[in-house]
Amino acid sequence: MAIQDGEPLPADVDLPHVIDHTHADVTGGWLRAATFGAMDGLVSNTALIAGVAAGADAQTVVLSGVAGLLAGAFSMALGEYTSVTTANEQIDSEVRAERRAFENQPHAEKLELVAMLMDMGLTEETARKATEEIHLDEERAVHFHLAQELGVDPREKPSAIVAAVSSFLMFAIGAVVPLLPYLFGVEALWPGLLCGAIGLLIAGGVAARFTRGSVVFGSARQLAFGVIAIAATYFVGRLVGTVI
Repeated sequence: MAIQDGEPLPADVDLPHVIDHTHADVTGGWLRAATFGAMDGLVSNTALIAGVAAGADAQTVVLSGVAGLLAGAFSMALGEYTSVTTANEQIDSEVRAERRAFENQPHAEKLELVAMLMDMGLTEETARKATEEIHLDEERAVHFHLAQELGVDPREKPSAIVAAVSSFLMFAIGAVVPLLPYLFGVEALWPGLLCGAIGLLIAGGVAARFTRGSVVFGSARQLAFGVIAIAATYFVGRLVGTVI
């Protein structure tokens, strides 16, 4: 259906499809950090516990698990904060470079945008008109150029703090799951492994739910990857235990 001249636009121009559907926020940085943190906490601490339990007593397993939880959570948070901050600083650097290009070669920047719009399927006449309209506002033009050239919008940078806190909390939650039986006095390894497996299934399913994927496939995939890592660590622990 063609758009009619004078047809009113949606009240919320940021959500043009609000009548039909909405999109999740993919720029906040929290989902990737939270998912990575939870998965890493589950896999790494379950694997750590399995490896230590292969050659040590329950008290050593608990101490190792708690140490792994704290070290991993702080490491993940620091890594996420540094990573997101560096990425945001890189975007800021590109914004400054684009502004310099606007100041030094304004006509060349317009021609560049015309070419990009034509590559998107616009006619040359329409592309030139759109370019002139966009370049009436330098701030808008800078953002539009960066969105087309780099695929990023400087106005929608993820929060380094949100990513760090999400990663810290989710790693800690994931890492404590395989420790729960030990904390309640159970000294056998298999309940901890069972808790870790259930945690992996739930985490994989939740992640798939957020991405609108198959919950069954997401859960099974995460469990399979976790089992491989945990089994490898366990057998290495057994090997080291027999040598020492």
